[in-house]
Amino acid sequence: MIRTLYALVSLLFLTSTPAQATPSNTTTFVVNPFIAQYSVLRKSDPVGTATRQLDWLGDGTAKYSYHTALKIFFMSDKRSETSIIALDGNKITPKHYTYSREGTGRDKHYEWRYDASKNSATNVKTAEQTSVDFSRNIQDSLSYHLQNRVDLINNPQQKSFSYPVIKNSGTVKDYKYEYDGEEKLSLPYGELHALRFKRETSNKKRVTYVWFAPELNYLLVKIRKIKSGKEQFQAQLSQLQNNPPQGQ
Repeated sequence: MIRTLYALVSLLFLTSTPAQATPSNTTTFVVNPFIAQYSVLRKSDPVGTATRQLDWLGDGTAKYSYHTALKIFFMSDKRSETSIIALDGNKITPKHYTYSREGTGRDKHYEWRYDASKNSATNVKTAEQTSVDFSRNIQDSLSYHLQNRVDLINNPQQKSFSYPVIKNSGTVKDYKYEYDGEEKLSLPYGELHALRFKRETSNKKRVTYVWFAPELNYLLVKIRKIKSGKEQFQAQLSQLQNNPPQGQ
């Protein structure tokens, strides 16, 4: 149950603000610093929160992170994920990725370093290296959310997206999303018009719907997870802070 919840929450974090940021003297990006919060629901009852944050580091790289705090009955779960990314035009390249989990099940920690110039990924914990074809615009398990958002901002008419994502096992898995319509949403944040996209597994037993709001510069504002025809969880945007003070 917690694994299903995390799989949903992991998709929540493609968020940002209008396109005017200048993180360095030589780099201009379409996403400003932000802090976004979401309410995670199960059977319409709140079970936790998720926070996503983007901070520019002043050298053309950015720190993209999220934290979740969930509780269902007597079970609690806390997770943290961070990706240091570089930007070349509108192409995001991951450089350093960390993940930690505590609470339900066994505590876990992963750390990877990526070198696109050498087409390599290094598992910091084991010192093992994996060959990766970064010409495919490889993303880590977090950075692909931001790349997806950047692609929508630059081409809002695009109807499908596919991202090769390197997992903690070192394998690469393609994540594909297809346009599925538009609708008006009533969220804790307020009423928003949104584009809906759909992702399903090959056996079609698991389906995820995600909504992006054009008026918030294509911020991801809602997600709904379905398994074997039954809704598992959904999450909704509750707060968004643009350009927060550095270090907040």
